[in-house]
Amino acid sequence: MKEFFETVDFIKSKVKDIPKIAIVLGSGLGSLAEEIENKTIISYKDIPNFPISTVAGHKGELIFGSLNNVPVIAMNGRFHYYEGYDLKMTTYPIRIFKLLGVETLILTNAAGGINLNFEKGDLMIIEDQLSFFAESVLRGPNLDEFGERFIDMSNVYDKAYIELLKPIMEKITGKCLTGVYAYMKGPTYETPAEIRALRTLGADAVGMSTVPEAVVARHSGLKTIGITCITNMAAGVKNEVLTHEDVKETAKKCENNFKQVIKELVTTINQL
Repeated sequence: MKEFFETVDFIKSKVKDIPKIAIVLGSGLGSLAEEIENKTIISYKDIPNFPISTVAGHKGELIFGSLNNVPVIAMNGRFHYYEGYDLKMTTYPIRIFKLLGVETLILTNAAGGINLNFEKGDLMIIEDQLSFFAESVLRGPNLDEFGERFIDMSNVYDKAYIELLKPIMEKITGKCLTGVYAYMKGPTYETPAEIRALRTLGADAVGMSTVPEAVVARHSGLKTIGITCITNMAAGVKNEVLTHEDVKETAKKCENNFKQVIKELVTTINQL
């Protein structure tokens, strides 16, 4: 636990009042950071024991400020298993949020659409997740300071928050899409055969993040809500070559809706 407290003490030395809501910004979705006012920005490289983002579209900074007059922390860039970090390091910031006193975690990501009714640019509320093909982030000695050894996973994404988000999504985007997010380790995009298998298993979208963070958040007792931006249709759905540049480009096209949804969501949560 020593490294956790070193990190927490450093952050508290830079920020006087710690918000109760934290947001993790996915690939191409970092423009929300521009909406945050009265900012205190801390580069990941300056935070003791913190990993560093290596992926394009992940700026690598922790932002403290106000979004729609609501105090928030935003991670402008996250960490992925495919970057070479072990899963405990990819989720290190979530543990730090818990120790700082954060109560609500908003996870966002860019993902491939598996559901044939989805379109590029859609926003999907994550109702549940699949992660059959990756080891558990909780593997190894349990961190008793955060949670129990065996954790119930029937309410990873808080059902009450999902119900709060549905009318917001409907109002801003004109539709309310919900679904199951499947986690794959990457960095390769999935094969058409893997996508067919995931669709059979009930997945609506697939990506390379979020699930480890959600598991650790659940273990730590954080209320979690997840939003996916469908930036491309997954392999085999359409005759398209998948590239990270296309992911970022589509994320940029839906950024206005995305920012409005997040701003209204944090306002609604703050009023509870």
